[in-house]
Amino acid sequence: MQNWEDDNNDEFCSIKQDSLDAMAVADILDIDIDIVNFAADYKDRVFAYFLQEYQAGRTPNPDVLCNAEIKFKSFLDYVLAHGADVMATGHYARKSVVDGVHYLLKGLDGNKDQSYFLYRLNQYQLSKSIFPLGDLEKPEVRRIAAEVALPTAAKKDSTGICFIGERPFREFLQKYLPTNNGAMRTPEGKVIGEHLGLMFYTLGQRKGLGIGGPGEPWFVADKDLAKNELIVVQGHDHPLLKSRSLVMHDLSFTLPTRPSEGEYACKTRYRMQDAKCQLGYLDDERIELIFDEPQWAVTPGQSAVLYDGEVCLGGGIITSRA
Repeated sequence: MQNWEDDNNDEFCSIKQDSLDAMAVADILDIDIDIVNFAADYKDRVFAYFLQEYQAGRTPNPDVLCNAEIKFKSFLDYVLAHGADVMATGHYARKSVVDGVHYLLKGLDGNKDQSYFLYRLNQYQLSKSIFPLGDLEKPEVRRIAAEVALPTAAKKDSTGICFIGERPFREFLQKYLPTNNGAMRTPEGKVIGEHLGLMFYTLGQRKGLGIGGPGEPWFVADKDLAKNELIVVQGHDHPLLKSRSLVMHDLSFTLPTRPSEGEYACKTRYRMQDAKCQLGYLDDERIELIFDEPQWAVTPGQSAVLYDGEVCLGGGIITSRA
C-alpha cells in the first residue's frame, strides 16, 4: 500500500525500501504481492485535514485518520473486492466477538499496544479485520521472523508521521504552509523570545524553543491564536501544563451503542498510562471528561480515547482543556 508520492526520491522517504522489503518477504513466503497506490485518497482525506489543523494552530494525529479512512476503508475495500474474507494487519491490538458484537481490545504487549490509533474503527471494519500480532510481544515477533529468515526481522521500528519520515518537521511543514513569526511570552506577559510560527509547536514541547537561562527548562503551555503568541512556562510540573478536564468532539465509537455516562479510563496521547475520568455528554456531539488526577499537556487536535478495562470504546478530537 503506497499512500505518499510527493517525496519518493528524497533521502527521507522509505517507500522504495519498504516496497523492496515487502517483495522480499513475499518471495520467501511464496505468496503473491500487489502494490496498490492510495496516494490520491490519502491527500484528499488525511493530508488535507493534517494541513488544515496545523494552520489552525492545533496538533493533529494523521495516523488515526489514516487507519480509519485509508487502511480500513480504501485498502479494506480493495482487499475484499479481490476475494478476501478478512484483512490481516500488523497492528498490536486484539479483538473478541461476543454475541455478534466485535470488541477492540488492547494488544498484549503494553509497550506496543496500538488500540489508541484504531479507536475510529466501526463494527463493520472490525468484523472484516484480524490482528495476528495482538497476542504477541514484539521480541517474540522478531524471533519468529528470524526463525524463518525474513529480511525484516531486525528492521528498525518506524516512528513519527509516516509521510514525514526522519526529516526535520519544520522543514517539511513550511513547504506547504506559510509561516508567521510572533512573540514568545510568559503567562505574565513578559516577551522572552520569538516563535517561528505557532504551527511548529505543540503543548508540552521542550526542545527547539531557543530559550535558556537560569532555572528549570522551558515548556510550551498554550497558544494565543488571536494574538499569534506562544505562551511558555518554566518547569515540567508548572500548573498551566496540567488539565483537570477536556472537551472533545468528532466522536467515534467502536461498539453499536455509545458508552453511558460514568467512570472510564482515558488516554490523551499514545503510550501514556490510563487516566481515570468521569464521562459526561454536553450534547450529542460533545463529551466532557473530568480527570481524577490532573493530566499533563492535554493538546487540542489530539485524540482522547476511552477504555473500559481492556476494551477500547472509541473517542474523539480534543477541542479544549481546563
